[in-house]
Amino acid sequence: MTASSICRRTVGKSAKSRIAAVGTIAVVGSLLLSGCGDQTNDKGSDSVSNAPLADKLPKDIRDAGVIKVGSDIAYPPVEFKDKSGNTVGIDPDLGEALGKQLGVEFEFENGTFDTLLGGLRSKRYQVAMSAMTDTKNRQEGVDEETGKKVGDGVDFIDYFTAGVSIYTKKGDDQGIKTWADLCGKKIVVQRGTVSHDLAKAESKKCKGGKKIAIEQFDNDQQAQTRLRSGGADAGSSDFPVAAYAVKTSGGGKDFELVGEQVEAAPYGIAVSKKNPELRDAIQAALDAIIKNGDYEKIIKKWGVEDGAVEKAEINGGK
Repeated sequence: MTASSICRRTVGKSAKSRIAAVGTIAVVGSLLLSGCGDQTNDKGSDSVSNAPLADKLPKDIRDAGVIKVGSDIAYPPVEFKDKSGNTVGIDPDLGEALGKQLGVEFEFENGTFDTLLGGLRSKRYQVAMSAMTDTKNRQEGVDEETGKKVGDGVDFIDYFTAGVSIYTKKGDDQGIKTWADLCGKKIVVQRGTVSHDLAKAESKKCKGGKKIAIEQFDNDQQAQTRLRSGGADAGSSDFPVAAYAVKTSGGGKDFELVGEQVEAAPYGIAVSKKNPELRDAIQAALDAIIKNGDYEKIIKKWGVEDGAVEKAEINGGK
């Protein structure tokens, strides 16, 4: 996610959801209770020598046996810590499956979302995988808000599709159904996300001085806490995250989704443009797990089948 330049998504044309309805996420709660395991610590049994796609990796990564992944591990169900402190979710599960194809471990390292691409540029991470939306601006290294060039940009391997949703306290939607309904109200968001961008863009359209009051936080869980305590009128985040919060917070008694999703767009695994060999290796591994069925099993496990992709596309974001 830089604040605007590395948000999870960018402002664009509204689109209806292609993600599963809230009910399909019900499986997630039972998964947590039964224990998903720490996908970042469970190394695959395949060694580099017999992994089918190991030879596609850059030699230094192949020799190290590890791909360091920058991720904001506070975004359930995409990536988060379970009650035992293990890193679990859609991205860690996919990372484990990709690692088996490549003969390496995807090692997830926690970081604030709006610093992940900076960490990629500084080579702290080799990839960023954190519900990050593939956009042209990110591909080209352009700051979303200022339109100025801030870096070389990144390449994305697209692996999922998601939209953005608004949620309110349960039974207290205050007539909010669309982004325009937020004028004169207060919304809580994670800093640098598409929700943050959408709120700023919509506030500029508000008439009669009734702007949207926007309170931003380092992570989505802090924003949820603020809304839960009555400190705001609404919150917004990517649909899988909003739906998960609605399903699980307070046993389903805290929040409700309002209106329809907008901004359906691809999540991508970000790789430096200076590392096309790694990009192509991950693309091949993603295509392999789509073909062998591992990808489908993971997506179904987390109840988000409608966000699945049929192939690993490079830089498919608009």
